[in-house]
Amino acid sequence: MKRVGFKRFMSLVVKEFNHIFRDRRTMLILFGIPIMQILIFGYVVNSDFKNIGISVLDRSNDTHSQRIMSKLMASGYFHFRGNLQSDHEIEETFRSGKVKAVLVFESDFGAQFNSGESPKIQIVTDASDPNLANTIVSYIRGIINAYQLEARNATGMGLLVAPEPRMVFNENLSSAFMFVPGTMALILMLICALLTSISVTREKEVGTLEVILVSPLHPVQIILGKVLPYIFLAFINGLVILLLGRIVFGLPILGSPILLLAELLLYISLALSLGILISTIAKSQQSAMFVSLFALMLPTVLLSGFIFPIENMPVILQWASAILPPRYFIIILKDIMLKGNGLAVVWPETLILAGMTVLLLFIAIKKFTIRLAI
Repeated sequence: MKRVGFKRFMSLVVKEFNHIFRDRRTMLILFGIPIMQILIFGYVVNSDFKNIGISVLDRSNDTHSQRIMSKLMASGYFHFRGNLQSDHEIEETFRSGKVKAVLVFESDFGAQFNSGESPKIQIVTDASDPNLANTIVSYIRGIINAYQLEARNATGMGLLVAPEPRMVFNENLSSAFMFVPGTMALILMLICALLTSISVTREKEVGTLEVILVSPLHPVQIILGKVLPYIFLAFINGLVILLLGRIVFGLPILGSPILLLAELLLYISLALSLGILISTIAKSQQSAMFVSLFALMLPTVLLSGFIFPIENMPVILQWASAILPPRYFIIILKDIMLKGNGLAVVWPETLILAGMTVLLLFIAIKKFTIRLAI
């Protein structure tokens, strides 16, 4: 009897194994998600950085200033983006987004260094990302101090140069200037895609979608009818987030409010279009929720530049980041709100978001049309 009971038990175990191996979704959760998470976290979540754009305003142009810049470039952390000619160029350089720090040497830097005085170096950073700005200052200070120790070893003199940091676009290094735009991009993407995909999938499950599909309405009208209420509600949601950021956290809006609202509307339309597309693929509300949350939340947090600089990531993850809409929306928000940039600067990101919206809508309409023909 015991042997028969054991065989039945083992049969149940084998049956369960077979069931698990045949279920692709279960296999994905068991093996795919952990592998993906460990790889992404391992490459993205680290305290080191590299390829940070840096420029120099060298009024001295002496041996010491050139050697310090050479040492900075040799460290592998920075990528040289050219020389500046005046202070007025610093903010304009930061507005491009390619330069995160500018090193400013005073005119008599070399002479003061050789005479044993205390020459000044100013480290100007783009503090729209305060964590990155602090890290850049720490790295540059460490490299300058290492150069001083090497240069002064023979004389036995102490450290003379005391770099002075100056933060641009976020002088108080408020963390809200980083997390409010990122959180806004995350919340709107998740809410819009999730609610829309579940709404359409629910109608598919209960059978009401079939009634809509056989109605005289064109697929474009059906999609617009499903999306418009969510556009209005999500837009109100976005306005609330902007007001909270302004009133509670003191987040400025230095650029055009009209342009900001237009970009907000574009991003919401993209997120809702993605939700419609997910609903045409998902067979149930659970699968729609799974795809909306898993496929959007983790990549948005890790790969959009919300928390971790994209420049630090391996090339393959930078490519993956390039297809994420939140990456471009966060850049647009920071450019308009913190740097006061206009459409002349943010047009590439705007064009990418518009192109993604059109593509997603086209695919969603195409799938609805095929379903209607069937």
